[in-house]
Amino acid sequence: MPSINALAETAGLVGDPARAAMLAALMDGRALTAGELATIAGIAAPTASGHLAKLTAAGLLAVERQGRHRYHRLASPGVARMLEGLMAVAEIARPNRLPTGPRDAAMRAARTCYDHLAGQLAVALADAMVARGVLELGPDGGAVTPAGLGFLETLGIALPRPGGGRVFCRPCLDWSERRPHVAGQLGAALCTRCLDLGWVRRRRDGEAGGRPGGRTLLVTPEGARGFREAFGVTVPASV
Repeated sequence: MPSINALAETAGLVGDPARAAMLAALMDGRALTAGELATIAGIAAPTASGHLAKLTAAGLLAVERQGRHRYHRLASPGVARMLEGLMAVAEIARPNRLPTGPRDAAMRAARTCYDHLAGQLAVALADAMVARGVLELGPDGGAVTPAGLGFLETLGIALPRPGGGRVFCRPCLDWSERRPHVAGQLGAALCTRCLDLGWVRRRRDGEAGGRPGGRTLLVTPEGARGFREAFGVTVPASV
């Protein structure tokens, strides 16, 4: 169990506005350079480098080198889960305000939570899978039913093998919807498949407030049809 000092240190690192902005920017699972993160946080490059060094030393970020560039990403799904939970608690805790999640309607509709789907779309898919008996989702974990194996196969999703230190399937409290969506290996596989099928795509830079590395996902016409036919979920196309 971590010591009280370690807990306080981690909370202090996340609590700085600039560091919080950079961590939130990495919630889509991709890696960004120090310069990109400095722009997002609205701080100078040397200041960003100091913040990033502290986050890396604390195990919250990992650094990947490619040629002359250094890319920063969240160190693990556990870090992303911590941030998503803090976002939900922070919204609830704000006084005299009904928590409604992100102001951006497109981000609330569909986004990534590190490597899995989040937002209204993700919660609807989780509800549909449970209602159809293909997924059992409890407070602390989840499991694919025998019927679910065939369902995933029809979607072209190879069932991830448990192991590797990663939880196979678990509920993740959605920041904006306050209800669970599917995370873990299964959640990541579902997100990847939806992107591969072209059912959702990332919002492009400059497109309705989009930016590189943003979390927002847009549902394509093919996706609106696919989600309706495969899951029985009606979701309007956003592109």
